[in-house]
Amino acid sequence: MHGNRKATPGLAKARYTAAVLLAAATALAGCERGSSGVSSDSVTAPVGCPAVHARAAAEVARAERTDIPWNGPTGGPKAVSGRNIVFVAQTMTNPGVAGAASGVREAARVIGWKTRVLDGEGTPAGIQAAMSEAVALKPSGIVVGGFDPNSTSQQVAAANEARIPLIGWHALASPGPSRRPRLFTNVTTHLGEVAAISAQWVIARSDGHAGVVLITDASIPFARDKSELIRKELATCEGVKLLAYENIPIADAGSRTPREISSLLARFRSAWTHSVAINDLYFADAAPAFRAAGRKGSGPPFNIGAGDGDPSAFQRIESRQYQAATVPEPLSLQGWQIVDEFNRAFAGRPASGYVAPVHLATAANSHGATSWDPSGYRDGYRKIWGR
Repeated sequence: MHGNRKATPGLAKARYTAAVLLAAATALAGCERGSSGVSSDSVTAPVGCPAVHARAAAEVARAERTDIPWNGPTGGPKAVSGRNIVFVAQTMTNPGVAGAASGVREAARVIGWKTRVLDGEGTPAGIQAAMSEAVALKPSGIVVGGFDPNSTSQQVAAANEARIPLIGWHALASPGPSRRPRLFTNVTTHLGEVAAISAQWVIARSDGHAGVVLITDASIPFARDKSELIRKELATCEGVKLLAYENIPIADAGSRTPREISSLLARFRSAWTHSVAINDLYFADAAPAFRAAGRKGSGPPFNIGAGDGDPSAFQRIESRQYQAATVPEPLSLQGWQIVDEFNRAFAGRPASGYVAPVHLATAANSHGATSWDPSGYRDGYRKIWGR
């Protein structure tokens, strides 16, 4: 389980209850520090938005729990044999995409299928070429891995015409089946929940007093929608100010992020206390600029990634190197879910409807893990498949 150590249910429950009670007390008093489940950054200032802060602290405490039992499907078709899957990746330099692809490979080995990954290399032309190649291979199924299927509408239409089922991973804003574009299902957490908890972490940690930089990739509708929801949630607390809303394409993050971070540090100085990015990878690229400016790895600014929770993000959080939290996708679990959804499609069954719950990882609850890998799903899917 990638080194995850589970807290005992009694201890986790006690911590959660304490966090909620303290958050409620904060709302009534309007002048206390943040809840015990959230490390506050302000010491003397009164809470900037007491009611919003109390709700945010309670949601953060709930999302930080690690003792959540497997709540996915318990029934479905037995393994269909002799299938092959092509995973078309937006770019394999995106750790979330790469993690989901790894989960698909792992699950495919268990169920007895072949897999192949085609890298779109983060460009429209590259993604279209990869999708064209995938359709030409005439596989049993194709994964739309982290890009908008509408950007490859001709290839999607060709796959639909050939009756090749398509399953998205973060391909659309909402989980579940889609008619336009036609996807058997889209595997992702609820976008609104991921956006909300990342913003609520900022509100709770800062006691409602924060200067925030928000980083997105507006070329990806999924990412753009997520950042808009983050912005709206931050705006619910009057003491939280959005200093900048930066558009940095993921494909250009390595070259552009250091320059943008240096510019933002010069503009906002100490007013910049927190950052939210739609993907953890921005903080890997930002670290040299923070370091050059003499900023400590433990912050400020205190940085949270609203996805995807790759190993390097967990390492930065554990070592307190320019990232304090992440809202990780259960990437391996989602890879197994993709294989299970294909198995349902091949058997003529509907999609499972499963959506993984949102989780928030910090140094306090990850205990040296390098991914969010909840328990139970491997055994659950093996049982369904008869493997």
